Amino acid sequence: MSQLNKAKDLNRISYFWNTIFSLLIGLFAVSCVFPFLFVILISFTDEHTLAVEGFQVIPSKWSGEAYKFVFESGHQLFRSFGVTITVTLIGTLLTLFCVSTYAYAISRKNFTYRRFFSFLAFFTMLFSGGLVPSYIIMTQFLHLQNTIWSLILPSIVNAFYIIVMRTFFITTVPDALIESAKIDGATEFGIYLKIVLPISLPGIATIGLFSTLGFWNDWFNALLYIDDPNLVPLQSMLMRIEGNMDFMVQNSKNLISYEVISTLPTETVRMAMVVLATLPIALAYPFFQKYFVAGLTIGSVKE
Repeated sequence: MSQLNKAKDLNRISYFWNTIFSLLIGLFAVSCVFPFLFVILISFTDEHTLAVEGFQVIPSKWSGEAYKFVFESGHQLFRSFGVTITVTLIGTLLTLFCVSTYAYAISRKNFTYRRFFSFLAFFTMLFSGGLVPSYIIMTQFLHLQNTIWSLILPSIVNAFYIIVMRTFFITTVPDALIESAKIDGATEFGIYLKIVLPISLPGIATIGLFSTLGFWNDWFNALLYIDDPNLVPLQSMLMRIEGNMDFMVQNSKNLISYEVISTLPTETVRMAMVVLATLPIALAYPFFQKYFVAGLTIGSVKE
């Protein structure tokens, strides 16, 4: 018993170093959170005050003109929010289904063509057909231009996600468990649905979080395939607002005075757009954190 207590004492961190490590971790956490909080504060700063006094943590004058300027687009902004939420939800679900089924198939040693399909997924990480063939396929063959599917289908199968999930299945799903389920008469799809998925939640949540971020922040597919203003996603909508704002400022210098131009919320609008684009998806992190950490640590083990 005394040896056990000695071992615990040797592994225990002293109060001094525990305090030092806690302070360092606390400072690191503050350094990660403070930039986003600073952006929020700037977005509520008066534009003229920002031009005169510069960036300050506590501005001398507050203003909500930046958000008023952004929300003047009215229904269009909320419609873009709806398009982005719809694309993110549907795209994430389809990505999880396609990636997990593909990865599970190539993770099974009894699958005859596992090497071929593993190479096929890995090959696309190194080489792609290019932008022009992709655009021709989406517009000329599939006729998906100006449809919501043009924002979803190009991104639902990701080779990197497949490789990560394959490694996760190999390291966390024992072959003995699969064999015992087959002896009990379970089908392959039943094994995948009732056994594999429940014990693979960390990996599923990790890929789900990556996919959610990808669909939420995507603007390039909208630039290529969307001309209909009713299908413009949030990121593309915010880029158009910023472009219109810059155009208005640059072409109004000869018409109005500098004092009026300085009141236009240019910098604060940029910060407000960052807040609107980042805050909703940032609020989802706490719900994924537990599975996200477990998925990274378990999936990192290679065999």
